[in-house]
Amino acid sequence: MSPKSHPIRRLLAGRVRRGAHTALHRAWAAVQRHGEITPHTHGRRRFAYLGEGACIGFPTGSLYGEPWISIGDHTLVGTHVTISAGFVPGLDLGPDVIVKIGGSCSIGRGTHIVGHQSIEIGNDVFTGPNVYITDQNHTYADLDTPIGRQWPENNPVVIGDGCWIGTGAIILPGTRLGRNVAVAGGAVVRGEFPDHSVIGGVPAKVLRHHDKDTGWQPPLRGNPLVSLDELAALSVDGLAGLQILQDRLREQRELREEAG
Repeated sequence: MSPKSHPIRRLLAGRVRRGAHTALHRAWAAVQRHGEITPHTHGRRRFAYLGEGACIGFPTGSLYGEPWISIGDHTLVGTHVTISAGFVPGLDLGPDVIVKIGGSCSIGRGTHIVGHQSIEIGNDVFTGPNVYITDQNHTYADLDTPIGRQWPENNPVVIGDGCWIGTGAIILPGTRLGRNVAVAGGAVVRGEFPDHSVIGGVPAKVLRHHDKDTGWQPPLRGNPLVSLDELAALSVDGLAGLQILQDRLREQRELREEAG
């Protein structure tokens, strides 16, 4: 055997591995692309409404009770997201939509939205990954019956327009979030919270709110990187606008480092 044969074999093996790697990732990208549920795929027919430009990423989580689930226009649902209505597939849940997600929302990967009576999510709501939202909880009053076998209680959930729900937050039955409420990651939320507030903790409480006369209380620290008008303009510019924002973030970090 030639002394040069081993390097040649290693070179060929490396090329084979790289080729297999590329082929595998291209195949998986194709699977994800063709597995998405959009208004132009057969899966849309199962839903009460699946709006124009909406997309449910693949792989999906558990999806059932679709005839009682409505998803608005241009809403993006990440991969591994569970959206369910009712206890199990196949139940008749009546005439009304149970889970309603508004338009232009972004539902983070691994989120669970589990509805039995009414979950209403407004427009332009964003969630981080692994958020849990439900309108049902188990009861524990009967001391002789396992909690999992006791009759559950339902309480509607309403999440207002423009809310941001951080990674790992839990939204419990009876929660009502006003408009543009920011929920800290990991918060456990139950109760009513006003417009333009920041909430967090276990259980969640108001950490900051906006007063029409005095502004944000406690006051915000520092100046915003861009104004609201600039941010709206950048979002319209797509990737170019995002690059401008990224450049500004880097410049801000460098200035902080120089300031010491």
